[in-house]
This record gives sequence, structure tokens and C-alpha cells, in this order.
Amino acid sequence: MKILVCVKSVPDRQSSFRVNAAGTGYEESGLKFGVNEYDLFAMEEAVRIKERFREVEITAVTVGPPRAEAALRKAMSLGAADGVLIDDSNGRATSALAVASLIAAWSRDKKFDLVLCGVLSEDLQRGQTGPMLAQLLGLPCATTVAAEKISEDRKSITCERELEGGMRERVLLPLPALLTVQSGINTPRYASLTNVLRVKQLTIPSIPTASLGEIPNSETTLRACLPERSAICEFLEGDLDRIAEQLLEKVRARVPVW
Repeated sequence: MKILVCVKSVPDRQSSFRVNAAGTGYEESGLKFGVNEYDLFAMEEAVRIKERFREVEITAVTVGPPRAEAALRKAMSLGAADGVLIDDSNGRATSALAVASLIAAWSRDKKFDLVLCGVLSEDLQRGQTGPMLAQLLGLPCATTVAAEKISEDRKSITCERELEGGMRERVLLPLPALLTVQSGINTPRYASLTNVLRVKQLTIPSIPTASLGEIPNSETTLRACLPERSAICEFLEGDLDRIAEQLLEKVRARVPVW
């Protein structure tokens, strides 16, 4: 059984973000990058499937510049047998469709039995790449998967999808299939020191985007901006009694019934 896990290199959420010079996204210089957290749940689920079945081969793939190789090494240290970098050094893959098209072009003839993606990425939070990849590969797809079970004959997979209001939907898909994995499905493990050291010695193949055909341009980012300040902070001065009086006056001004 062959499993493909799609991972993404994203900036740390605690970073100080700045809009880039073109005004179309965030400035990458000075940011610390790591693997998308939601993809770690997909990776963990792949490893758990490998623990349930024999002869399971896990491959990780990412689209991005050379720095994205670190995300692949993280996935490999957690259990992927190998990883592939689709090198987008020129930054052409700017949309979910472009990323999905590149992964589809590379993976189409690899005959993966299951493709796992995180439900969305931490930076863009669109949740589109997985479903688009499923469509391009002609695979049945289940999103926001919170539980899964592969049949003993490995011909189908039963999934529980997380819905609004705490409800769940159970669906049965034939394999091969694609799932986008929700964070509550498992608890990702820590990488062993042995795997970390092993992965450091490996050479990760890099596939140039030019070798995978045309990249569809489905959208254009017009403008990116930081949220405008919605309120102004005001410091109250004086002793505790005076501060309490000022605070009460401000509350009364906002709530006339007081």
C-alpha cells in the first residue's frame, strides 16, 4: 500500500509579519519557517495506518522553494520513507490550483492508494488544495476527516467527517482516495533521534516545476494588507479609586442604561 502525504512550509505564527513590496502577500525575509501544523496530523495518521498494515510505504511531497526541504525532512523524521521537493524557486505556484496541478502532474503515474493532506494551511487557511488535487487525480475525496478505518481487504476506507454543531458524517469511499485531515484525529508523535539523524544524511530529490508542464493561473492577488486598528488603547492614571471612577464613567458612556 502506498500513501502520499502533502506537506507545506509555513511561517511561524508568532512572527512579525510585514506586507511585501508588491503588496500581494507577506514579506518572507526574517521569518522562521516550519511544517504546517495540520499536515503533522496527516503524517501521524499515515504512520498509524502503517502500524496497522504491513508493507505500507509513505512518501511526503511539498511544493516550494529550497527552504521547504526542511518541512520534508520533518515529515520523514516522523515516518515517511522518502520525500520529494517540487522546486518552485521562481514563485509561480501562487494559488491552490497551481500547487494541486503540480502535485497531480508528479504523482499521477505513481499509483498511490491513499493521499492525505492537512485540512488547511496555517498561513492562507483556504482548504482548497486537497479537494482540487482529488479532482485533478479523479479520486473520491472526504474533507475535515476526524476518524478513518481502512477495510481489511484495503479496497475501501470509512471516514467520519466533522460537521458544524459537533455533528459527524460517516462516509465510505473506495480506494484510492484523498482525505483532508482535521486536527482532532490524533496526537502527532515526536520524531526519534534515530530518525532525525537518518534523515540528515539523505538526499531529497528536487523536481523543477518546468518539467511538470504548464501551471494554470486561476486567480490573481490584487492586494494584501494588515488589519486596520479597530480600537485605541487608553491608559487610566491616578490611584485605584480614581482609576475605578474613570472606568465606571467610560462603561456608563457606552451603556446608557447604567
